[in-house]
Amino acid sequence: MIGHIQELIENALEHLQAKGEFNLDQTPTINIERTRSKDHGDYASNVAMMLAKPLKMNPRAIAEKIIAELTDTSHVSKVEIAGPGFINFYLTDACRLQVIKKILKQKHDFGNQELGAEHKITVEFVSANPTGPLHVGHGRGAAFGSSLCNVLKKVGYDVHAEYYVNDHGRQMDILAMSVWLRYLELCGEQITFPVNGYKGEYIVDIARKVRQKFGDDFRHGQVEVFAQVSPDETEGGDKELHVDDLVLNAKDILGKGYAKIFKIALKTILTGIEDDLEEFAVFYDEWFSEKSLHEGDTIERALAILEKGGHLYKKDGALWFNATHFGDEKDRVVMRENGLKTYFASDVAYLLNKFERGFEKSVYVFGADHHGYIPRLKAATKALGFDADKIEILLVQFAHLFKGGEKLKMSTRSGEFVTLRELVDEVGCDAARFFYVMRSHEQHLDFDMDLAKSQSNDNPVYYIQYAHARICSIIRKLEEQNMTHNIEIGHVSLELLVEEQEHDLIKALSQYPEVVEKAAVNFSVHSIANYLRELAQLFHSYYNAHQVQIDNENLRNARLNLCLATRYVLADGLALLGSSAPQEMRAEDKPEL
Repeated sequence: MIGHIQELIENALEHLQAKGEFNLDQTPTINIERTRSKDHGDYASNVAMMLAKPLKMNPRAIAEKIIAELTDTSHVSKVEIAGPGFINFYLTDACRLQVIKKILKQKHDFGNQELGAEHKITVEFVSANPTGPLHVGHGRGAAFGSSLCNVLKKVGYDVHAEYYVNDHGRQMDILAMSVWLRYLELCGEQITFPVNGYKGEYIVDIARKVRQKFGDDFRHGQVEVFAQVSPDETEGGDKELHVDDLVLNAKDILGKGYAKIFKIALKTILTGIEDDLEEFAVFYDEWFSEKSLHEGDTIERALAILEKGGHLYKKDGALWFNATHFGDEKDRVVMRENGLKTYFASDVAYLLNKFERGFEKSVYVFGADHHGYIPRLKAATKALGFDADKIEILLVQFAHLFKGGEKLKMSTRSGEFVTLRELVDEVGCDAARFFYVMRSHEQHLDFDMDLAKSQSNDNPVYYIQYAHARICSIIRKLEEQNMTHNIEIGHVSLELLVEEQEHDLIKALSQYPEVVEKAAVNFSVHSIANYLRELAQLFHSYYNAHQVQIDNENLRNARLNLCLATRYVLADGLALLGSSAPQEMRAEDKPEL
């Protein structure tokens, strides 16, 4: 309908231009918005106020001329001027009611759009280092990224969901070293575990796997393990140097055995991550290995492009990228003095790889602590010769978990955290997914586990799901009351839907495509969650005020059509957010309405 009204105004402006009443160098962008109050119609445009300056006319006078030139249409019953010059459009009842027919015809395709047709886009999200299980902090990025992919697909994009596996580099070496030290403890060796090693029972579990498979093959004494190792922080030393020395010793002592421990650690944790995400209804088109960038020539080719562009220089034995030239706060090392490539070198190569795979846009979903990545990745994009607007970096703020009114701690390195699996086991996938996206990803989130498990109207996901289940129950119980639902009779009787709650519900249903489009354009999946809450509230209010299972066949079928249309939209919206739409709920699950 927005497009139709835009076309009406554009045609009116062309007529006024042709008649010489308006003298415009170019037609302005015509903004159409839904009105906040039903007293102001259904849609409004501020085009008259936008034209006031170039035409040097009073906006109300401009609005009068535009209205006089509007073509008659069966969709609009009345047009009025409001305030300083807004043009308000009132839709006909027949036009409003058409949305019910459209939904029942398109079903779950209602709201589908061609906004992103023939455009390839990749969305990388979670990408947590495989150094431990996913915790509840990762869950928010997972829920947001997965929901965003669903929304982008809904509007026509060819979406490629991707997890970047950091299976190369220092943190993975610290993980393998930590597993080896726990393995040595299981073998009976007395080991002083490093302050900066990876802790947690999961490290011991991996160490048990190593020992079960290799026995005492990798057993070495403490003196040999800690030979030439700089002191740890507890001894007045540097904890970072201490773990780096331990890693070097592990590689030297174990030889090929180090790679075997590394492989078991990586496979165990990565498999656990994959399983946890699958249980969380998060799926990927590709698990991209960082190691593949080092084993191939992508890093070398990426650095060669930077070198050719004059964007690399040597300093203190290291190779630097002149990132400040492109707006970053400081230059970035791409190769250390020892010849090892940095994480940033891998980031540049991965960026090049995405463009070489033909993606027109790359979306990165990072945690809020990665804000520094925005200028450096933008700088790398420009230096590689690509448009920096082709990448979008979204920062997901932290999620704080509360239980019994107390905030729970999360630290992967110390091993003190609540895993994503534990959260899903306790509150369920549906509630967890919905709660994570209830607020904008740019805002901090307090996740109340007690509320997520409750069955009341204060729990938004259960409130929405019960609206869906309630509609299913209405249709299911028709036969018990010797009644039927005839969609065609309902269609020809839609004009009987004259109650205020019916009009409000119909208006909300018609807004769904707009909500989906805005969510895709603005990367604001929380707006769908807000919309579903409002739609569920409108339905519950309507159902509590008006009977659906009535003897009047025409009105009954019209109302059933409205209910069924609402059900389709509720189910589709929940699916976009990764939550299910149950057809029935146990008595103890039903919220107090």
